[in-house]
Amino acid sequence: MRLKLFDVDTARLHLEVQGEGVVTAADLIVPPEVEIINPDLYLFTMENGTGLLELEFSVDRGRGYSPADERIERLPIGELPVDAIFSPIQRVNWSVTSARVGQSTNYDSLSLEIWTDGTVSPEEALSTSAVVMVEHLRHIAGISEDMLSIPVEEEPTGSRLTSEVIETPIENLDLSVRVFNSLKRAGITTVGEVIELLEKGEEAIMSIRNFGEKSLDELRAKMVEKGYLEDDGIVREPVEAE
Repeated sequence: MRLKLFDVDTARLHLEVQGEGVVTAADLIVPPEVEIINPDLYLFTMENGTGLLELEFSVDRGRGYSPADERIERLPIGELPVDAIFSPIQRVNWSVTSARVGQSTNYDSLSLEIWTDGTVSPEEALSTSAVVMVEHLRHIAGISEDMLSIPVEEEPTGSRLTSEVIETPIENLDLSVRVFNSLKRAGITTVGEVIELLEKGEEAIMSIRNFGEKSLDELRAKMVEKGYLEDDGIVREPVEAE
């Protein structure tokens, strides 16, 4: 079963079935911060027409593979651990072929095929992997974050944003759940922090997990709609209604 957790690291699921029939992941009762990616997953079949089965599940956020015997001592009496695979990547294939650019033929072309479990898209998986790789190589090369950052020229503005605007919570932007949760997980909770991130350039905001071009376009559109940005991306002070 593949799950996505939003803003939590652990959650409890409940299952209550009675009578004969096939039971799938869609029959689970889950809290709003949990999404079942594969609701059609077969769990078991009830063959007793008068039988009643109640189960409680505990799900946690993790990484890689976690065998059941590593967690059995930490569980309370009555709970049984199962092997857990947290990696969303199911398979990766790559190939390098010769490429021609103009009259030059001494180039290489890299082709990647990525299969995921649906909790992340192949594009998100590739982007996150690239960010992790750059971070590791940065330590090896001894490069600081300041050396990697791209200087951004400040645009002249007619007035400074007030502290009230800067401290406005991002809930006021009416963002979609996906964009809102991505910002929250990155620790961005106010309009001021969004503006600060946008001023650093696309590279900074696109490094946020599960944050792609569509999410960036939505965020900018909402900032413009609410009056925190001009259409050209310049920060401005919202006009008070008379």
